[in-house]
Amino acid sequence: MNSAARRIGRTLALVLPVVLVLSGTLAVTAVPWASTATDSQMLTASTGNAATKTVTRAPEEALRKRLLVELQEKDPGVALTHLQEATTKRPSLARHCVSIARDLGRAAVAKYGAAHRAQAFSRPVCDTSFATGVAAAQ
Repeated sequence: MNSAARRIGRTLALVLPVVLVLSGTLAVTAVPWASTATDSQMLTASTGNAATKTVTRAPEEALRKRLLVELQEKDPGVALTHLQEATTKRPSLARHCVSIARDLGRAAVAKYGAAHRAQAFSRPVCDTSFATGVAAAQ
């Protein structure tokens, strides 16, 4: 009895995957979009004009945009802290740190209207780039 059950189990273990693969293949070829008729219309990714285009941004540009929004919503100190954390977490962003901090300095002056108010948030992030941005915005 045990050998018969074992033999049936082995047979099922070998035959069942083959049956499943074949039935799946036949099911996929039977769907309408797989037909080879010439009157069928196929839509490909390159057909026509796309309604929306995906724009991939460089990581430093995404970070710059996020920090500028954060500066407007909160304050420059929070944005500078997050800039420091981002450059620590991803060292590849460090070469863009100076330009981002400078842009944050300019945006801080635009937000507060006075350089001395924006300068109050200065931090030693990316040397003195934030202060340079504040001074350049005057």
